[in-house]
Amino acid sequence: MKISPQWVREFVDVAVDDRRLAEDLTGVGTAVEGISGAGADCVFEMEIGTNRPDAMNHYGVAREAAAVYDLPLRELSAFSSRLSATGRTSAAKAASSRGSDGTTEVVPFPNSPLPSSPFPSSPFPIVVEEPELCPRFSARVIRGVRILPSSDKVARRLALLDQRPISNAVDATNYVLWEMGKPTHVFDMDLLAGGKLIIRKAKNGEKLKTLDGVERTLSSEDLVVADGKNPVALAGVMGGFDTMITDRTRNILIESAWWDPVTVRKSSRRHGLHTDASHRFERGADFESTVLSCDLVAELILESGGGELAGDAIDVMSRKLDQAPVVLRLSEVQRILGGNLSTREIVHILKKLGFGLIPEGQADAQFYVDVPSWRLDVEREIDVIEEIARLHGYDKFENTLPAYTGTVAELPHAAMDATLRTRALALGYNEAISLTFISHADAERFSSASVLELENPLSEEASVMRTSMTPGMLDMLAWNLNRDSDNVRLFEMGRVYEMRGGERIEPGSLCLGATLAAVKGSLPVGGMLEKEPGAAEYFRCFKGDVENLLAAFACRELSFDRETAEYFHPGRSARAVMDGAVVAQFGQVAENVKAERKLRQDVFLAEIDVERLHGMGLRTVRFAALGKYPAVERDFSFVFGDEVGFEAMRRTVMELSIPELRDFKPVEIFRGGAIGAGKYSILLRVRLQSDEGTLRDERIGQWSSQIVAALQGLGGVQRV
Repeated sequence: MKISPQWVREFVDVAVDDRRLAEDLTGVGTAVEGISGAGADCVFEMEIGTNRPDAMNHYGVAREAAAVYDLPLRELSAFSSRLSATGRTSAAKAASSRGSDGTTEVVPFPNSPLPSSPFPSSPFPIVVEEPELCPRFSARVIRGVRILPSSDKVARRLALLDQRPISNAVDATNYVLWEMGKPTHVFDMDLLAGGKLIIRKAKNGEKLKTLDGVERTLSSEDLVVADGKNPVALAGVMGGFDTMITDRTRNILIESAWWDPVTVRKSSRRHGLHTDASHRFERGADFESTVLSCDLVAELILESGGGELAGDAIDVMSRKLDQAPVVLRLSEVQRILGGNLSTREIVHILKKLGFGLIPEGQADAQFYVDVPSWRLDVEREIDVIEEIARLHGYDKFENTLPAYTGTVAELPHAAMDATLRTRALALGYNEAISLTFISHADAERFSSASVLELENPLSEEASVMRTSMTPGMLDMLAWNLNRDSDNVRLFEMGRVYEMRGGERIEPGSLCLGATLAAVKGSLPVGGMLEKEPGAAEYFRCFKGDVENLLAAFACRELSFDRETAEYFHPGRSARAVMDGAVVAQFGQVAENVKAERKLRQDVFLAEIDVERLHGMGLRTVRFAALGKYPAVERDFSFVFGDEVGFEAMRRTVMELSIPELRDFKPVEIFRGGAIGAGKYSILLRVRLQSDEGTLRDERIGQWSSQIVAALQGLGGVQRV
């Protein structure tokens, strides 16, 4: 957001130049990201935290500057230039509030030297049907006003902040918004049907044409400001088109209210309408600023367009929004920040920031801290301590380590996780981190686990804790592909979240992701291979990466089957089983998923159950001497039906328990030609070797016969 340092200087006499002011504000957390222009045209580009709506305006920044330099801050006040004998001023010195019985009473401002208004008290009727969502609604009425261009000062300051001047009445609301941070709105009072305003929930299907010219369909979840017939504003978000200020406007109603942040945020998102007003109301506005903001807007309108205040300020307050005092223990301040802050310094810092302190007990060295109305973000003791630290200056604290009496112990699975990471990095994968939130649709699509709902989700697309890492990996691959980064290999290690047996569990998981271009790049073309590899070869290459990771863990047997999830390609995916436990599924992503996620090329995924690998432990590396005697290889060519996979062949041959059998693997697969439909020819190779002597033909022949008989038992037909 943009802030004019010259405007800030109207409220505090800062002696330093603009550049030094920017540096000092940044030092206390009110960050100035850039400076443009010079002199009266100088503008700060500021980055204000979402929890600090009080600093999203010039007076809030001036308050910070006054605290930094320990200077007095001028109070914001309305009608300061109109304290003359005119009849309008006394009307500006009073406010009215609604009592517990629902009536309206006029309450003079404190220290008012004037007895009462010369105008009859004629408050505009305000009915608040939703007091929990609108605990305070203030208003002012101006009659006989002329709608003109704003003064040069107002127009120039708004233009400096990239705000387009519209008219004196509308610009007055924008000017006050940027001056003190309180959104207000002005209605053409003559266009308000029924001569009253009602704050209520909208009716389902009700229509409201907002100031941007869009007709919006409301729901019963929306809070609106309505006249006697229809909604005239979406509360805290935007006013209505039909009651806006025009050149024909003569009578104006100024409105300033405190709206429930959650209600404003939901309406803003529901209608896709983010405004300067909703941005501030969503984060919490100053409850005590409603009357003052009305008065400031009224003052600007009266100065530029004439007219007269009609009656007193209207202030309908159904409940007081008081923040509970925070207990501050000096011992806790010293424990967290160190021992170089005295009690006097602590009190002085907090008072400069507008906090009040009431000693609770000298024995315990505690205070009650009264939080100012504009600091809704301060709720706990640690929040107050943070305020002390940032204003004192983080650079002034000594560099010390926190006290710790325990010992540093490595997590039980640290070595296994480090091994997985090291191997993944060695294979060319880059570690990435995705959001732990996914949508309901993704949770149902990529996992069968019971989900953990978020109480306050960021959006519908991030409403549950992830039950699978696949959605996040697909998003990261798509993000890279959409930016012409084709050769991508990523892995993520973390936790997934699910409900099991009524309890929350967080098992570890590892996800690999690779684009087709990346897999292709790891295969040799030409020379070693006679032709361009096909889809099956790409799958086997990715399978090799998964096997490399799993090879680090101890198991008696690693096998593969085809029982994978439906979001994998049915012919190019597999499931890894170690000692009877499923530890991974991997393969090419199915075509329908590729289309839904708008992936520009085929991608490969692997989901590895890290929790089960932890239970197996790392494989112990042992030395084995090279064989002294030569190995013998024999090839066997068989025809099998498609229902028989290599895993069944491998298991059958291994069950023969031939001690000299060192390896059994497929070499070549052929379909078509003389091979009938539904069948395939496979060339199998065995490697035999003895540690005791050279193998003789008789023994080799016996074992070969056993292998042939076992494969024939599976329905295989040996080819001669």
